Amino acid sequence: MTDDAQSPLLNGALLHGDAPFALIARDGVTVEVLTGDVIDVDLLADIPLTNAGGTAREVLALVPFRQVRERGFVCHDDGAPLRCLVVTDHHHVPLADALSALPSAAIPLRDAGFDIPDEEYAAVVRRVISDEIGRGEGANFVIRRDFTAAVDADERTAALTWFRALLEHERGAYWTFAIVTPGHIAVGASPEAHVSAHTGAPAPHGASTVTMNPISGTFRHPAGGATAATLTEFLESTKETEELFMVVDEELKMMSAVCSDGGRITGPHLKEMSRLTHTEYVLRGFSTLDPRDILRETMFAPTVTGSPMQNACTVITRHETTPRGYYSGVAALFTPSEATGGATHDLDAPILIRTAYLVDGRLRVPVGATLVRHSDPYGEVSETHGKAAGVLGAIGAVPRDAPTPASPTDDPDAPAVERRLLADDPAIASLLASRNARLAAFWLNPQDSSGDGPFAGRSAIVVDAEDRFTTMLAHQLRHLGLAVTIVPWSEVSDAQVDAAELIVSGPGPGDPRDPDSPRMQRMREVVSRRRASSRPLLAVCLSHQILADSLGIELAPLARPHQGMQHTVDVFGEPASIGFYNTFTARVAPGTTSVGDADVAADPDSGDVYALRGPGFASVQGHLESILSRDGMATLERLVTQALTPVGA
Repeated sequence: MTDDAQSPLLNGALLHGDAPFALIARDGVTVEVLTGDVIDVDLLADIPLTNAGGTAREVLALVPFRQVRERGFVCHDDGAPLRCLVVTDHHHVPLADALSALPSAAIPLRDAGFDIPDEEYAAVVRRVISDEIGRGEGANFVIRRDFTAAVDADERTAALTWFRALLEHERGAYWTFAIVTPGHIAVGASPEAHVSAHTGAPAPHGASTVTMNPISGTFRHPAGGATAATLTEFLESTKETEELFMVVDEELKMMSAVCSDGGRITGPHLKEMSRLTHTEYVLRGFSTLDPRDILRETMFAPTVTGSPMQNACTVITRHETTPRGYYSGVAALFTPSEATGGATHDLDAPILIRTAYLVDGRLRVPVGATLVRHSDPYGEVSETHGKAAGVLGAIGAVPRDAPTPASPTDDPDAPAVERRLLADDPAIASLLASRNARLAAFWLNPQDSSGDGPFAGRSAIVVDAEDRFTTMLAHQLRHLGLAVTIVPWSEVSDAQVDAAELIVSGPGPGDPRDPDSPRMQRMREVVSRRRASSRPLLAVCLSHQILADSLGIELAPLARPHQGMQHTVDVFGEPASIGFYNTFTARVAPGTTSVGDADVAADPDSGDVYALRGPGFASVQGHLESILSRDGMATLERLVTQALTPVGA
C-alpha cells in the first residue's frame, strides 16, 4: 500500500483514463484507491488469491446473485460475471483531498421511474403473503423492484460525481464505494457488512474471527429528521422487531455452518443513516475455513433474500421476472493477512444494496422490501420508495432533505454542534436493550461445542429438509455432547437411517400433506422407517407434523401463520418459551393427552399439538434452536433424553 500524492485519483488518471479502479471509504478518514487488472471467473474457489508463483495478492471481487447456484439454489441466470479486480496498487488518500479532487456538477437523469408500478408491486406483496408465506414456504421474502433512468453524461464522470456526493451526504454507511470496470459501474453506500473474517486476536491460532451484521427494519425519517419520539413508535412495532429476529435466526444458521462455536450475538444497535434508520445485531464466531468457503456458505444475506434461504431463492425466481445482477450479492475484498504473513487472507464483504449501477447509459437502483405475514402492501411500496430515495437523494439525483429548521433563538454565529445520535438517548437505548429479554441466553452468551455435555459419547444424524436451522440444531446437540452429522434429505440412505444411534428428522418449508413432493415423501419414509425400528427418533417442526400424521393426527393450516412468533406453551407439564415458524399444525380434540402409544402436549383450547413423546421417540413443533426459544436448550435436552430412553425402560 502507498500513501502518496501519486494516487491516480489526485493526478486525474481515474477521470481521464480507461483503466479499471475501485474507490472505497470505510474508516471515515481516508479514501482507498485500488487499481489493477480485471479477471472474470466462474466460481468463488477460482478467485485468484495467489499468482502463478504462489505469492498472495489482494483481490476485490464483485459477486453477483447468480452465484447462489454454487449452493444448488435456483435463480434467474443473467450471466453476470464474478468479476475480480486483482490489485496492483493500493493508495490511501485523505478524505479532504479526495473530495477536492472529485467532480461535483449534478448528473441529470431522463425517463426516471420504477420498472414496476406501485399498484403492481403491492399486488406482488399480496401474492407472496397469501401464496408463499400463507402456504408454509417460509417466514419472510425480499422482492425487489428497480428505479431506472437514462444518463447522458460520461460514465466515469458520473461514477466519480456520485461517489463524491455519497461521501458528502450519506452517513452511517459501512462502505461507500465506486467500482469501475469495463462495461459496468457500481456506486453505493452499503449500510450492511454481510460477512468478514480476520485472523489474529481474539481468534485462536489457525482460525479467523467471523463477523456477520444482520440489519432489518427500516424507519424512514420524517421531514426535518428523526427524533426520539418518532423513532420510539418504530421500535415498538411488533412487525419490525420480529422481522429483525427472523433475519438474525437465518444468519445464525450460516454462522453455525462455518464457526465451530456457533456464533454469539451482540446488540441490538441502531444504524443511523441520512434518510433511514435500521436496527441491527452483530454475530461473531471463530472459523478455520478458507475465506472463499466462508463466503460460499453465507451466500447471501436473508435481509435481501428471505428465509429459509434455499426456498427464498425459489420464491424470488417465481415473483421477480428479471435477474438481479449484482443486487444482494457482495463486494468482497480479500487482503493478505498481516497476522499470518500473507499465508491466509482476511475478508471484508459488504452487501451490494443502496447501490446505483450504470451500464450502457442506463442507471438502475434496485431496492427491496422484506415481506412478512403481517406486511401492509402499501407500507412495503413506501419502503421501496424510501430506500431508493436514500440512494438517489444522496447522489443528488432527487432533491435532498432540507436540514431541520433552526430555532429563532439560535445564534447564527454560534459554532455548529454535531447532531446527537438517537442511540445515545437513554429511552431509546433502554427500548433497544429490552428486546434481548425475549431471546435465548444460549446465543447471547459465550458457548462452545466441547463435547462434554450430558450425552457425551453418543451420536446423531440430523436429516436436513431444506431449512438450515439444522446447523443451529446440530450445534446445540454438540453442546449437549453428541457427535453430529448433517445429511440432506436427498442424500440420506436407508442404511444411515437404520444405523444411526439417534435420528433427528429436521424442519423444512412446504405443506407436509403434499403427495407430489419428493422431499415430503422422503421425510415421511425417514420418520416411518425409524418408528418401525423403535430406534431413537427426534422430529422437529415439519417432521413433527409428519410424525403426527403417521399417528393418525389431523394436519391443518393455521388461520394465521406462526412465522417468527414466540409462545410459552406447556411441554408435558413444564412451561417453555419457544419460537415458532410454522404455517401448518397437527391438531387433536381439545383435552386430548394421548394418541395410541404417544403422549400429547397440546393447546387446551385449539388442540394444536406442540409436542409428542412415546417409546423411543419425541417431537416438537417449535424451533428449540431459534433465538426466540428462551427455554430451547432445556427442552431439547428433555426431548433427546426421551428419545434415547430404551423402549420398555
